Amino acid sequence: MSDLTLTKTRLYEGVWEGAIYREGGGKHPPNIEVTWLQQKLQGVTVADLVDGKGWSLRIEVPAYTIADGVQTFLINDVDTQTTIGDFSLIAGEALSYDIRTEIALLREELDLLKRAFRRHCLETM
Repeated sequence: MSDLTLTKTRLYEGVWEGAIYREGGGKHPPNIEVTWLQQKLQGVTVADLVDGKGWSLRIEVPAYTIADGVQTFLINDVDTQTTIGDFSLIAGEALSYDIRTEIALLREELDLLKRAFRRHCLETM
């Protein structure tokens, strides 16, 4: 089990950023690896935070990893061989289909509730 805590900071211009803190402090920077579809990604940097209490993590998201559907990236602590975090990118037609489906289901449920409410109002008058 890892003693590291990862907090997302932002995703901006194709770079995912976060902050890593070690339980109980410590000066030794963590050994971090990021994988996508079990492939190790390049462009991962760990640097000291300004306050000296943790490290900043920067992950350059390669353009070839961006595609339709859900793309999940795992952030691993190499020393303990555990996953300390992850993030996902969702894009393309798969997303729009899911949203349209959810909206259609919500409309059906709303219609059902309206009918039940109207029936209840008529029965209680």
